[in-house]
Amino acid sequence: MTDTTEDRRDPIKVMVVDDHPMWRDAVARDLSESGFEVVATAGDGDQAVRRAKAAAPDVLVLDLNLPGKPGVQVCKEVVGENPALRVLVLSASGEHADVLEAVKSGATGYLLKSASTGELQDAVRRTAVGDPVFTPGLAGLVLGEYRRLASEPAPAPDTDEPKAPRLTDRETEVLRLVAKGLSYKQIAERLVISHRTVQNHVQNTLGKLQLHNRVELVRYAIERGLDDE
Repeated sequence: MTDTTEDRRDPIKVMVVDDHPMWRDAVARDLSESGFEVVATAGDGDQAVRRAKAAAPDVLVLDLNLPGKPGVQVCKEVVGENPALRVLVLSASGEHADVLEAVKSGATGYLLKSASTGELQDAVRRTAVGDPVFTPGLAGLVLGEYRRLASEPAPAPDTDEPKAPRLTDRETEVLRLVAKGLSYKQIAERLVISHRTVQNHVQNTLGKLQLHNRVELVRYAIERGLDDE
C-alpha cells in the first residue's frame, strides 16, 4: 500500500492568519467544517509568530498584508523555527513581486483569495504533504524566476569548501524532475513510487546538499543543467 495524501488518518492541523476578522473566521470555519483541525488563528504578524510556535500547525494559511509584521517576515520566521511547517499564502494580491517574495521566504504555495472553497481545501491538503500549489498562471512565473536566478553568476568558490556530497541515482532522478517543475505527486506517478518516498528523497537531498527549502533545491538543480536532461 503506497503513501498518499488519502492515507493520512489524523486531521491536518491548520492555522489561519488574516487581519480581517470576518474573512479569517469564515476561512477557519470552512476548513473546520471540511474536516481540518483549526488549531489557532491570528490577526497580526507578531501574534501569528507566537501562536504558530505554540500551536504547531501542519499548514499555516497566511495573508501577506498584516499589521505589525508583514506576512513574508512571518513566513521566514515560522519556517526558520520549524522547517516542517508548510505555508500556504492566501492573498488578494497577484502581483509577481509578492508571489516571488513569498516563495523566497519559504512559502510552499500561493493562492489568490478569489479561489473557491474547494480549491482552498485541495490546496491545504496538497500543501500539507509538500506539494507546491499555485493559482493557475503563477507556477510558470515561479519556475521562470528559478531559471533567472540560476543564470546569475555564482559566487567565487571557497577553496576550503568540501566537495559536494554524492547523491544516489534515485535522488538525482527526483532532483531532475523537481527542477522541471513537477509536483511530488507527478514525480511519484512518473517513477512509480509512493508520494512519501518522493518526500524522503527530497529531504535526504536537502540534508546532503545543506539546502533549506525547495527554492534552493531547484536553483541548485538548474545551475547544474538538470532541468535540460
